[in-house]
Amino acid sequence: MSVPDTRSALHAMPLWQGVMLAVLLSLGAAVSLGVTRFAYGLLLPPMRDDLGWSYALAGAMNTFNAVGYLLGALSVPWLMRRWGAGPVLVAGAALASVFMAGSGFFTAATPLLAQRLLAGVASAWVFVAGGLLAARLGGFWPQRSGWILGLYYGGTGWGIVVSALGVPPTLAWAAPLAHGWTWAWWLLALVCAMSTAVLAGLVQALRRLGLEVDGGSAATASSAAPASHPALRQLGWALGGYALFGVGYIGYMTFVIALLREQGHADGAITVFYTLLGVAVVGSSRLWAGWLDRFRGGQALARLNGLLGVATVMPALTSAWGALLASGLLFGAVFLSVVASTTALVRHNLPVTQWATGISAFTIVFAVGQIVGPTVVGWIADGPGGLERGLLFSALALWLGSALAWRQRPLQGSGGQAG
Repeated sequence: MSVPDTRSALHAMPLWQGVMLAVLLSLGAAVSLGVTRFAYGLLLPPMRDDLGWSYALAGAMNTFNAVGYLLGALSVPWLMRRWGAGPVLVAGAALASVFMAGSGFFTAATPLLAQRLLAGVASAWVFVAGGLLAARLGGFWPQRSGWILGLYYGGTGWGIVVSALGVPPTLAWAAPLAHGWTWAWWLLALVCAMSTAVLAGLVQALRRLGLEVDGGSAATASSAAPASHPALRQLGWALGGYALFGVGYIGYMTFVIALLREQGHADGAITVFYTLLGVAVVGSSRLWAGWLDRFRGGQALARLNGLLGVATVMPALTSAWGALLASGLLFGAVFLSVVASTTALVRHNLPVTQWATGISAFTIVFAVGQIVGPTVVGWIADGPGGLERGLLFSALALWLGSALAWRQRPLQGSGGQAG
C-alpha cells in the first residue's frame, strides 16, 4: 500500500481513535522496558541474597541485557526492511516472553546472563519497531505528535506499575520455597505473553488502516534505508548526550530498590515508591509534549537530562522518605520523555525515509551507554561509599549529557514533518 493511501486512511480517523491506537501500541514499551528490563530491579535484592552475588555481578545482569539491546538495535533495521515494523514488534514481544520465563529455570550466573542478553535483543526489536509505528502515527497529527510519542513511551510506566504491584506479593508468597524469586520471573513472562496477544491484534488493525505496510514493500524499504552519514554526524551532540543518558539513568533503575532496602525502608513503602514512579511515567506524556513539539534542536533532551540528574542524586544525599518519593516521581515523570525527545528530534530533522535508521542510531548509542552504566555503578557500590556513590556517578553522567545535548542545533534544510 502506498504512503498516500496511508495518509488518506488515517486523516479520516478522529484524534481520539489515534490516541487509543497509541495507548495500545504502548504495550510494546511496557514489555520492552517496563517489564523486560526494569522489573529486574525488584528481583535484584532477593536474587543477590539467595545467590551470593556482588553488586558488580548484579549490575552485569543488566549490562548483558544492554549488550543484547545493542545487538537488537543493530539488527532491527534489516528486520523491518525484510518483514515490516509490525511483525518485528510482535515477534520481539513473543521472544521476550520466552526469555523472561527462561530466567526462572536457572540459578547459575552464566545461563542467567545469557537469558538477560537474549531478552535484551528481543526488547530492542519491540522498542524500535513500536517507536517507528508511533512516529508514523504521530505524523498524521503534527500538532499532537509529541503527545502521541509520549503516550507510546509512557507505556513503560504500565509495565513498571504491573511489576511493582505483582512482583512483591509473588516474592512474599514464594518466600518459603527454594529460589522463590523464580516465580516472579514466570509471572512477568505471563504479563509479556498477554501483552503480545494484544499487540498481535493491534498490528492487524494497523495493517487494515494502511499504517503498517508489508515487509519488502517500497515504503518499508525506504523507511529503513541508511540515513546519510553527514546528517547523523550533524546530530553528534545529541547522540553523545543520549549515550550519557543511557549511562546515567540505568544505574538508578537497576539499584534504587536495593538502596531503599539498605536504608531500611519496608516492603510496602518500596512498593508505593515504585508504583508512583510508574504512574509518573504514564502521566509524563502530556508534561513535556510542548517541548517535544517546539524544540527542533537538543534543548528538550538537555533540559530533561538535567532534571533527571537532580532526581538521581537525591537518594544519594538523603534517606528521608519525602525526598525519596519526590525523587521517584520526578524520575518517572522525566526519563521516558528523554527517549521520546530523540524520536521527536529525528522527526524534526530527518526526512521520513530516514526515520527508521535515525531512531536506530539513537537506540544504538543508548544501548552503548546502558552497557557501561550498571557494571560501573555496581563496581563503585562494592567499594567505599556504596550505592550512594554509584548514584552520584549516574547523576554526573546525566548532567554531562545535558551539557552535550544543549549544543545540538537543528539541521539546516531538514524535512522531518510528515503531516
